[in-house]
Amino acid sequence: ITIAANLLLSASLRHQTRRFSFLFPTQLLHSVQQRAVHIRNMSVEAAASDLETKMQLGKEVAAEAGAVASAPAVVEDQGPPHPSGLSLDERFDLCRSVAEECISDAELRNMLKHKANPVAYDGFEPSGRMHIAQGVMKAINVNKLTSTGCTFKFWVADWFAQLNNKMGGDLKKIQTVGKYMVEVWKAVGMDLSKVEFLSSSEEINKRPDEYWTLVMDIARKNNLKRILRCSQIMGRSETEDLSAAQIFYPCMQCADIFFLKADICQLGMDQRKVNMLAREYCDDIKRKSKPIILSHRMMPGLLEGQEKMSKSDPNSAIFMEDSEADVNVKIKKSFCPPLVVVGNPCMEYIKYITFPWFHKFEVKRNDANGGDKVYTSIEELEADYISAALHPADLKPALSRALNQILQPVRDHFENNAEAKDLLKKVKSFKVTK
Repeated sequence: ITIAANLLLSASLRHQTRRFSFLFPTQLLHSVQQRAVHIRNMSVEAAASDLETKMQLGKEVAAEAGAVASAPAVVEDQGPPHPSGLSLDERFDLCRSVAEECISDAELRNMLKHKANPVAYDGFEPSGRMHIAQGVMKAINVNKLTSTGCTFKFWVADWFAQLNNKMGGDLKKIQTVGKYMVEVWKAVGMDLSKVEFLSSSEEINKRPDEYWTLVMDIARKNNLKRILRCSQIMGRSETEDLSAAQIFYPCMQCADIFFLKADICQLGMDQRKVNMLAREYCDDIKRKSKPIILSHRMMPGLLEGQEKMSKSDPNSAIFMEDSEADVNVKIKKSFCPPLVVVGNPCMEYIKYITFPWFHKFEVKRNDANGGDKVYTSIEELEADYISAALHPADLKPALSRALNQILQPVRDHFENNAEAKDLLKKVKSFKVTK
């Protein structure tokens, strides 16, 4: 009986998954799920005292399973046609594909169903040269979201960088770095038709009463321990000797979400704690619509043992205006253990940067090593690598070629555009501070 109940519950829940456009009648599913959960949570001894009763209970479970199997399917309401021409399923899948974690899938789907033009946001501290994850991965993710109808708001967090002592706290240098970063995204191919770049200092000064009232209310509703748990968002730890400015920072970042009227927080996994703080704040103020969190993956550094890229370590990442020679040397020196996919930064670069960009991966090698091959799925490439059919000595040059192809338009822009060239020269001259 318990096994049958488990199977029934599993089957009924599968019919509710987001991947299905055809769903069984909700009322029937709910009834069956309740029944299955009730039976599953009871021991056979508690469910029946004699064999005849047990058999009858088993027949009832089987009958209910049959009702689910034979119930007529109904088409899920996909909502009105979307201006993008994409179905609700397609919009959902595109949004969901940018994130390693979504909180929550059901809320995301419901929001897309009822809102044609949601607002997604990401904030960034202008703190130095831009590495490839922030440049290329962000461009890929933004283009996916805007294609579904989202407006993407970039919060150029100059005041936040000053609070966090980036560029030595020099606001003018921070704002110069912010302009440089916008130039990078323009050059790499981000579709800017539905993108807004908003300076935090300028926007807050336009509506200070609204912003600071929010910040104060968030601070008042949370204790210091909860705020300190968010210190990761600044690249700090809870045990560090934080300045008062850095303690204030999470309350401000939480306020940004509401100030910008963001429906979707599309930041990295390292920003998860403050995004959750925003959802908790919604509970505090009895607000039903909570910001949806789409947290993208944090890319590892290129060298062994580096959990994430670092702007302060030039060897830990490819930077957006690195020369072709720089890219080749960094990839050649990178950690790429044979037969190992997990924790291999080269495989991560391929999976999350070059494959989404080109939708393929080309390996050139001599016939003795297997000849040239074009991979059209990451699964196929990983299988070859694990089986030793693809060696790091062939994978690394292929990765370098792909990365250089992506970065060449950025190099050209900073070489041929006088304003961009001057910005890069200034940014390279600045001392990066933590």
